[in-house]
Order: sequence, then structure tokens, then C-alpha cells
Amino acid sequence: MAVTIAVVGVGYVGLVSGACFADSGNDVVCVDLDRERIAMLSQGRVPIYEPGLEELVRRNLREGRLRFTTDLQVAVAGAHVSFVAVGTPPGPDGAPDLDAVFDAARAIAAAAPKDHILVLKSTVAVGTNDRVQALLDEIAPGRIEVCSCPEFLKEGSAIEDFTRPDRVVVGSRSARAAAVLRELYAPFLRREQPFLAMAPRAAELAKYAANAMLALRISFINELAALCEAVNADINEVRRGLSSDRRIGAAFLFPGIGYGGSCFPKDVDGLIHAAGAQNLDFAMLRAAQEVNQRQKRLLFDRVKQHFGADLGGRRFAVWGLAFKPRTDDMREAPSLVVLERLLEAGAGVSVYDPEAMANARRIFGHRISYCVSNYEALEGADALLVLTEWNEFRHPDFERMKKALKTPIIFDGRNLYDPALLKALGFSYYSVGRRSP
Repeated sequence: MAVTIAVVGVGYVGLVSGACFADSGNDVVCVDLDRERIAMLSQGRVPIYEPGLEELVRRNLREGRLRFTTDLQVAVAGAHVSFVAVGTPPGPDGAPDLDAVFDAARAIAAAAPKDHILVLKSTVAVGTNDRVQALLDEIAPGRIEVCSCPEFLKEGSAIEDFTRPDRVVVGSRSARAAAVLRELYAPFLRREQPFLAMAPRAAELAKYAANAMLALRISFINELAALCEAVNADINEVRRGLSSDRRIGAAFLFPGIGYGGSCFPKDVDGLIHAAGAQNLDFAMLRAAQEVNQRQKRLLFDRVKQHFGADLGGRRFAVWGLAFKPRTDDMREAPSLVVLERLLEAGAGVSVYDPEAMANARRIFGHRISYCVSNYEALEGADALLVLTEWNEFRHPDFERMKKALKTPIIFDGRNLYDPALLKALGFSYYSVGRRSP
């Protein structure tokens, strides 16, 4: 049965959720305070890069199942369920800023019909569901049931993750509200993936726990890569031996220059803060953070070791700016650390990324040079730094690269190339955790 849905907040999570719910036959109204963004979306133009999302938005706009507005009261008044997907940026102490969540809850309380369901999709501190429910019990004219339904979307594959999830987690006090959400998510659970109904606080923690575990794996493999370099072993050989154990598996065990994005850093901070509020020191996660910050500096440190501390007069090509491929997101990206350090050391920087160039311009302005192709960035550069593992960087024309570069040197932060091949072609090649041939 089709359900009328209001989605409050059309950032990454809200937009993907709204478009996917509309595509399964529901009537969806997405609300945001940003008039420019709403006008853009109403015309079928998507302000973020996510494969397949613009097509999904345009199709459901055209077929009348998806609408965008700045009028929350109109959107919520006709809805059975409201999803809150507003931003919760980390504060100075690592705790998420929940002001937008409570503002949205108050506005929904004033507009919602009786027997409404409010679903917290935003990543929130443990106990937020309880606080929102208490607030609504006090101010809402009719009964509003608050559920938590954390998102587990990966940028670059968000539509696939939403429509074919590993699981759906719902925190609810009410069997009725859980049943409504089970029905709403049923089209996406046809392979019998689990629908996990649990207490709200458990659902809130499940989100933090998942991302923190993946962050731990990344920092662990990066620590292991440093040890491999110290003892002249190859991290790829060690990784294969490790990941072949079915208790462990291969996911998120690839060495590199650290994790970034909008989720892992924020959620690790959030879980550390949640533990600290209970007088617990999550030392393991603090260590993972420290490793990650060190790893973001790794490539610059190697540039300095090769060329010296003063990089004045030198120019470096950078391939990849987004924190991962298939997104334009540069939040907490390793590229931010690398570029700032190169600029501080006096170097010039020429960059190319298939999708993140507009975001880079907003961050760096005229301090760096923006190129229309990866090969253009190489012209006259002293070396290449590979920061993001876009597919188009995996099999480049090495002879063309060698001619374009002033010196044939590659600092590879994602282990894209074969060290033996690069040596045979006359390159100096630096990677992460692998033996030099």
C-alpha cells in the first residue's frame, strides 16, 4: 500500500531516501529551508554527484510521485510518516549538534495529523529518540510516535544500498509503528534481508558501531602496512593471508592514506563522546583516529623525504580529490591535508578529479590550478600524487605520463600500480606497505 511521506532535509540522506521511496510507489514530499536547492531539485537538477540519482529524481518528478517544497507545514499535514534527515555536524567535543533535529521535530509536531510517525534518519546521539519523544508528548496536539531508522548508505553506491540493503534497523517502542515501517521497506527486502526491530537506543548505537568497526579495520590495515615497510614485507601478501580467513573477510582491509567523508570521522567522534558521557574511555577508537590522522600525512612526508622540506619552485600533479571514488564529497578527505601541506611548503599544485573540481574550487579558490584532464595536470610537474582510486586512473598511459612529468616520480596513496612494472618503465614509485622492487 502506498504511503504519503514527508522527508525533512534534502541533503545526501534525505534526497536519496525520498527518491527511492517515491520510486517504490509512494507519494513523497521533500522539504528544505534552502530555497535555491529546492528550486534546483524541482527542475530535476541534483546538487550532489551520486550515480543514478539525478535520473531517479527526474523520473519520479515526471510521474508525480516526488515533489520538493520549502513549506514544511503543507508537506507534513498530508503525510502518514515524516523522516527527519537534517544535518547533525559534530561539535567541538565530538558530540553531534542536534539543534536542527529538535527544530524539525517541533515544526512537525505543529503540522502533523493525529497518529503520525516521526522517523529519525539523521545520525544522532544515543538517547535522542527518548528526548524527541518526550518533547512531542509535551507539545504535539495528537500522538506522534518516534522511531529511529539509521541509514547505512555508502556514497557512490547509495541507491543500490537503499534498494538492496544488508538490513534495515528500526528502533521503536510501538509494534504498530514498526509494522508501518516494515511495510514501507518491504519492496527493498525481497531477498529476505533482515528487518531488525529493536529498542531506540540500540538502533542509535548500531549506526555508530557499524561505522566505527569499519574505521577500525582501515586503521588496523594501515598500521600493518607500516610494519610491512619496516620489515620489508608486502602488505598485499599479508592482506590476502588475513582476509582469506572467513571470520575476517576482505572488506575495508585495503591500505591507503586514511578514511574521510561525512560518516566515519563524525561517527567515530560520536561513539567516543557517547562512551565518555558514561565515564568510559574508548581507547581503541582514539587509537584508530590517531592512526588515520597520521596516515593522511603519509604521502606528504614521503614527498618531503624525496625532495627536501622546502618545496618552493616545485609543482606537483594530484589525481583525485574526493574522499573516495564515485562521489564529489571532499569532507574530511585526505586530499585536504595533502594539498594544504604542499601549499604551506611553497609548492604549486595542479589537480584533477572527475567529479570534485567544483567543491575543490570552493575550498581552495585560486591557490591551486584546476585541469580538464588527468594528463593535463602532469605537464611540467615534478611528481604525481594519486589520492583517490578512480577507475580511470588504474590503467593510464605510462609513456605519456613519463613525457609529461618533469621527473618520472609517482607517490601512490592507493596502491594502484605494480611496483615492478613502474621500475621497469623507469619511474621512482612510492606506495603504501609494499616492498620496493
